[in-house]
Amino acid sequence: MAAQGDQAELEELRRRRLAQLQGQLSGGMDPAMVQAQQSEMERRQAEQHEVLRRLLTPEARERLARLRLTRPDLVSGVEQQILALASAGRLQRQVDDATLRALLERIQPEKREIRITRR
Repeated sequence: MAAQGDQAELEELRRRRLAQLQGQLSGGMDPAMVQAQQSEMERRQAEQHEVLRRLLTPEARERLARLRLTRPDLVSGVEQQILALASAGRLQRQVDDATLRALLERIQPEKREIRITRR
C-alpha cells in the first residue's frame, strides 16, 4: 500500500514539474500574447520579402532561392546585409546577379583545403 502512495506522490511531482517547465518554455505568456508576437513576426517577414523583391533583379532573386535550399543561414545573412545597405541609402540601383555573386564571395568563409597523403 505504501508503494502506491509513493507512486501517486511521485506522479504528482512529475506533473507539477512538467507544468512548470512548460510555463518556462512559453515564457509565462498567455496564448493571446504568443499569437500576437507570431503575427507581428510574420508581418515583418512579409515586409522584408517585399523590400527584397523590389531591391533584387529576378536573376538575383532566383539565385538566392536556389541557394536557400542548401545554405539558408548564408542567404539570411546576405538578405540582412542587403536590407542594411538599402536602409543606409548605399544602394543606388537594383542588385543584379553579378553584384549578388560578388557579395556572396565576400561573405562566404574561406574553404579549407584538405589533403590526404597516402604512404
